Amino acid sequence: MPSFSSPPNPQAFYEQVWAITRLIPRGKVATYGQIAKMIPPPNGVELEAYVAFAPRWVGGAMANCPDDVPWQRVINSQGKISERPGAERQRPLLEAEGVIFDAKGKVDLKKFGWSGKDESDIPQQPSLF
Repeated sequence: MPSFSSPPNPQAFYEQVWAITRLIPRGKVATYGQIAKMIPPPNGVELEAYVAFAPRWVGGAMANCPDDVPWQRVINSQGKISERPGAERQRPLLEAEGVIFDAKGKVDLKKFGWSGKDESDIPQQPSLF
């Protein structure tokens, strides 16, 4: 399998990532891999390579995003904030949106994870609590 340190056309890929990230509602999070799955593999990149590298490419997009992209809403597949420069700002931003972290620093993806759909399109179930 070839190694890809970045997508063949980084700017085009990043623009797709940023467009998806802008859809994540306040108080919700998505994972790097989840966003990667929403974008088709670029021309010339085999599916196996895309699956292996695309979440890292999403991370690259988040590291280079414009100010209007809510980068804090993208976390890793374990429900944690990935270690990187600026990561210390992510948790307070998410907590200000109502996202709760457990004692191990994890977000409950079942509760706070974004479905990838427009939330208004999802029928709301009455609360049992």
